[in-house]
Parts: sequence; C-alpha cells; structure tokens
Amino acid sequence: MTRKLFGTDGVRGRANTYPMTAEMALKLGAAAGRYFRRDGGSAHRVVIGKDTRLSGYMLENALTAGLTSTGMNVLLLGPVPTPAVGFLTRSMRADLGVMISASHNPHQDNGIKFFGPDGFKLSDEAEAEIESIVAGEIIPAEPEKIGRARRIEDGRGRYQEFVKTTFPAGVTLDGLKVVIDCANGAAYKAAPEVLWELGAEVIPVGVSPNGTNINDRVGSTHTQTAAEAVVAYGAHVGISLDGDADRVMIIDETGHVADGDQIMALLAARWAEDGKLKGGTLVATVMSNLGLERFLTGRGLRLERTAVGDRYVVEAMRRGGWNLGGEQSGHIVMTDYATTGDGLIAGLQFLAEMARTGKAASALVQQFETVPQLLKNVRFTAGAKPLDMPTVQAIISANATRIAGKGRLLIRKSGTEPLIRVMAECEDPALLAEVVEEIVVAVQAAAAS
Repeated sequence: MTRKLFGTDGVRGRANTYPMTAEMALKLGAAAGRYFRRDGGSAHRVVIGKDTRLSGYMLENALTAGLTSTGMNVLLLGPVPTPAVGFLTRSMRADLGVMISASHNPHQDNGIKFFGPDGFKLSDEAEAEIESIVAGEIIPAEPEKIGRARRIEDGRGRYQEFVKTTFPAGVTLDGLKVVIDCANGAAYKAAPEVLWELGAEVIPVGVSPNGTNINDRVGSTHTQTAAEAVVAYGAHVGISLDGDADRVMIIDETGHVADGDQIMALLAARWAEDGKLKGGTLVATVMSNLGLERFLTGRGLRLERTAVGDRYVVEAMRRGGWNLGGEQSGHIVMTDYATTGDGLIAGLQFLAEMARTGKAASALVQQFETVPQLLKNVRFTAGAKPLDMPTVQAIISANATRIAGKGRLLIRKSGTEPLIRVMAECEDPALLAEVVEEIVVAVQAAAAS
C-alpha cells in the first residue's frame, strides 16, 4: 500500500495550502481516530502537541474536531517538543500522539506527525492505511459517543521532570555558563528551565516566539546567532535546537559548531567504554560523513546506515536491538531514554561528558577528521522529475565513476521539501567541487525544462 500524503516525517506542506489545510487536518484526525478505534471500544484518547507556528492553532482545532467526531478523547498539551509527545503518549496511556510541527522549516510550513501507543512514530504501513481511510467514507461516532477535549496544563512539566532523570544522579551544572537557542520554537520554556534547574547559568536565545519567527535566523539550522552569543557572553558551551527540539547542534566556547556526526561519535565511544552501546553499533543515515565510519571502525565498532529520515534510523535500531543512532542534521536517538530524536536530552548528555571529564567543549566536539563533504540543493516545481531525465542519470553515473575510490556520491529527493539534494564526499576538494557543480547544473537544466 503506497503513501501519497505522508512523506518521510508525517504530512507536511505550506500552511493553508493542500495538504496543510484545515479541511485535510480534520479528515486526517477523523481517519486516525477511526484507525485507532477499529475495535469499537471506549475510553480511547489522543494527546496533541504543537510548536509555536501561527498555523498551529488552526490545525490543532481541525484535528481535534476530526478526532472527537470519531469518538477519541483529546488531551491538548500546547507548545511542547516533539519528543515530549512521544513520551506523554506512553506516559498518559494514550492510543495515539500527534505533533503539529514542520520542524526546522520556516513558519509558513507546518506538518502533522503521528505516534502510536508505544510512543514511536507510525510505520509506513499504518500511515498508508490512514491514507486509505481519508480517501474513503469516514464513519462518524454516534452522538452519545462523540469524544471530549481538554487542556493538560502540566504536560510540559511532566516532560521536563523526565528529561532531568536522564542526567547523571549527583551531578550538577554548577559553574557552567550555557547558551541555549530554542529557535523561537517548542522548547522555548522547557529547555532553559531544565538547564537552570540542573544548576547552569543560562543565556537564552530564541525564546520569544510570535507565531512567525520560528527558525528565523536562530536554531540548529542557523547556528551563527547562538555561536555569536557564546563568544559574546564568554559561555562554556552552546546548545542549539530546532523548531520542535528534536535536533541539536553543539557549539564550543570558541564558537565552533559540532554537528550530529561528531555528537554521535562522542556518545558512541563513551557508551562503548561503559559497555552501554548495544551490539557495538551506531545507526546513522547515508548522509553521515565517511569520517564517522572510519572513527567507529578504528574502535572496533560498526556503523549501520539507513535511508535519510530519523524514522528509518529508529526502525533499524528497533530491528537490530541497538540503542544509539541519529543523523548528521542533529537528530540524536537514544532509545534507552526516548522514542525519537531529543535535542535537549542529547545536549544534556554532552554536558554530562563535560562534567565527567572536566574538559572544555572544544576538546570534545572534534572527535574525528571529516572527509570534505559538499551538499547543494536544487529546487524544482511540483510535478517535475529531474532525476528521471536520461541526461541527468548519465552525468550522475559518469561522476560516480570519477569519484570512486576517493569518496562517495549521494543524490536524492528531499522527503520534506521540493528539493533535489546533491551531496558528495571526496578527499580531493577540487574534484569534489567539480563533481557537485556538474551534477547541480544538469539537475537545474532538467528542472527548468
């Protein structure tokens, strides 16, 4: 069963444009409610969280209407990080969790992500079945079985208390000055409060959401603001989250930024030393740097690669029984603690390592030498299929041959935006630039034709 509405991370698009309309959100809510009430039983419940986008109000109301129309009782969490929805779905014994967010995208976009009762994102098969219900006739509940909706005032607080339990007992952040950039997003209250409660001197950035400034020159995809704050305030470290706080970048005291690959390398090596890294394996995507693979191999550890998307990382981790994985973009998944990427917990793990070793952040963020990597994005219009063009395929094949033995080439369509991502790694920087540019020009020409 194929999926058309769902991408690699739920349903996503421009707000008030198909499929991110109130009408579609209502249908998705009703379809998800019908999917989870197939047994016809009672007392079914769903938790809904959101980030700080203006369109979140519209989609929250529409989803609530759809879900209650099929008999689901809705618990509204308000603005909370995506991992909080996974946690609270399990903690509150809900049948379904929903997060309204487009993650690192600009405020004009939004998305809907579904979590099952185990707190993990739904499988491709479950999403496809919900799509099939959307396409058919959705049978509403009888009038006396319509669901209720209520606000949960302490959902964020419950999540914050849980997050603190992942930090080593007896350890505090006393004496550490920490910049925390919340991207004007879902963690704008939770992250600074957790750090302060653990003893840090907190310098907050991106904590004034207004509905339209989420990810706007702040957050994990715009780290310059946090890096400048670290240097300006003489902070020991910076933690930069994205709009829904499931990604993180770490910034050392000099303003240098460490991506997800470096964070995963640090955690994998440490966990392996402590006998905590299950199967001696780290799970990452095809985007992770070749240097990470070499780092792990040199320590007798293994890198398992997956398709791009933290959901595929998690699926591989669950299949293999592994407990650490993530993406170069900053999703760090630790299934000992959470069911999805959690930027705040990952940031705390880094701070715990600083506290354990007494080392500066700069001594921890550069775990391996990266192989030169270049990524360029080519935007295309709806309906265009530039990667299917024979001319593009021929140029990709020729350049894959050129780079063979010196690096690797990865060309893919984004699962969340209308972009073709052209990425290559090569130990020869000049050849790297030539290969990427030649492919980009070919894709651009095909996209414009």
